[in-house]
Amino acid sequence: MPAAGPGAGGRGLRPGDPAPDVTLPDTHGTPVRLADLRGEPVLLVFFPFAFSAVCTGELGELRDELDDFEAAGVRVVAVSTDPVFALRAWQEQEGFGFDLLSDFWPHGAAARAFDVLDEESGHALRGTFLVDEDGIVRWSTVNPRGRPRDLEDYRAALSEV
Repeated sequence: MPAAGPGAGGRGLRPGDPAPDVTLPDTHGTPVRLADLRGEPVLLVFFPFAFSAVCTGELGELRDELDDFEAAGVRVVAVSTDPVFALRAWQEQEGFGFDLLSDFWPHGAAARAFDVLDEESGHALRGTFLVDEDGIVRWSTVNPRGRPRDLEDYRAALSEV
């Protein structure tokens, strides 16, 4: 389901909205700035928790189908409020072939900027944003708590770039 818009209580940015320029550390602490990724489409996948069953399943599907995204020229980047060290351990365990970024501190700043931070629990909602090469959101969705995203929705979104 498409997201509603900024400030709509965790509903996410809408297609046509500019993606916020956020900078987050990867699993080695290296800063990754979203604006520096311009020039290529980016699938930005917010997820609640490393090592959780639903998140492991979702990101495992992305890992297993990463060739489809690469063939479309889309870079996959996943973001959670977990600390860098937890994300690094999880990435090593699962063999994810894409960046995991930590939104740990300032806690949830990126998720808040994309309007997918659950303010009560402090974790990111399952928000996904396809950002084009110019930094504009072309497709977005936010799934309710506990409901995994559908890989086929991602594939359909690839037609938006």
